[in-house]
Amino acid sequence: MRLHDRQGKRSLVGGSISRRGLLKSAAAFAAVPAVSQLAPAAPAGSILAYVGAYTPNGQGIYLFSFDLGTGALTQVKVAATIPSPSWIAIHPNGKYLYAVNEISNFTTSPPSGSVSALSINRANGDLTLLNVVSSQGAGPAHLSVDPLGEYVYVANYGGGSFAVLPIKANGSLGDASFVQKDVGSVGPTKATNAPPGSFAISGHDAPHGHMIQSDAAGKFVFGADLGQDRIYSWLINRANGQLVANTPPFISVPPGDGPRHFAFHPNGLFFYSLQEEASTLLVYGYDAANGGLTKLQQLSTLPPGFVGTNFTSEVRVAQDGNFVYAANRLHDTISFFAIGASGQLARIGEASTLGDYPRSFTIDPSGNYLVSCNQRSDALTTFRIRAPHGQAVGLEDRLVFTGQYTPVGSPAIIVFLT
Repeated sequence: MRLHDRQGKRSLVGGSISRRGLLKSAAAFAAVPAVSQLAPAAPAGSILAYVGAYTPNGQGIYLFSFDLGTGALTQVKVAATIPSPSWIAIHPNGKYLYAVNEISNFTTSPPSGSVSALSINRANGDLTLLNVVSSQGAGPAHLSVDPLGEYVYVANYGGGSFAVLPIKANGSLGDASFVQKDVGSVGPTKATNAPPGSFAISGHDAPHGHMIQSDAAGKFVFGADLGQDRIYSWLINRANGQLVANTPPFISVPPGDGPRHFAFHPNGLFFYSLQEEASTLLVYGYDAANGGLTKLQQLSTLPPGFVGTNFTSEVRVAQDGNFVYAANRLHDTISFFAIGASGQLARIGEASTLGDYPRSFTIDPSGNYLVSCNQRSDALTTFRIRAPHGQAVGLEDRLVFTGQYTPVGSPAIIVFLT
């Protein structure tokens, strides 16, 4: 029994499981120092942004202009009409954009999704399709670009696999140089740390690769398999594009909790893993010398006393390294946490996304705004981040809605061109 699928649909089994979160009153932790609530002066000008959206509600990849002073998003055009670009990433040189196509019929034997490579006209943001290759598994849900710009890493949710795609000199993609098909060791359908009364059952029927990304140095690559409750660790062999299993080859999260996405702290010392079915954050110390992860803390993304069903989606660390943000679907909030010197987190509270089912969110390059992609309500919502460069107190002052809803059918992700 599954209560939601990869595109955010759910069936109501045994009664309604819907829960809508509003802004909660909560005191900040005593350990968080008080500073001015005034944000720094807003930068002038605008930058370009791309939004990937599920078809058929969405039309592919949208191009927007983003006002750095007000946070206003203005649609310019549909830049690429490709199927279900549910995750996109830009090459470090800013010249190329890569998108998973979350489909399962690019090839049929075996079923596979695809990855599209597009060139970017930096003068106006136009996209030109370079080529499309197999993702080496059905339903690719995530990709990232190697920091050195040599490879694209892909996680296939439906196929339960991870793949490495070489980047050619012109930005197009070669066929996979490495594929790992995850086999066996599937966790239980009930999360160990789920809230009371939870029916958050999404992906423990089989292995499901959900995210893959390297560390900042590009030496070690990590992949979260939600169905196996594992975070894999590899070294990249740059001579042949192969991933070589690290020692140990993976770490396990609590059974059934379902690791979905993760994020590194900007200082490279900490690693934050978000569990979809348990609605938890796991904090790890990261050893960049050997790729090792050491567990430091576990805490909920939901307010104290929460009961029922929630699915987390996205985790981000603020550019200044002071805060972690995590998105809750069904509760429909962004939770925020202060980061201590040891990398551990102190919960501040949460703010409503003012939209339904935030599939992901992104902090703009200035650190002043957070944009939520509300998949089921077909809109983006933009929030001003108060005191982004300091420890804020007061839940109501952390994220403030700008008043702008931006219509996009089934938005999945927004990235900024810098």
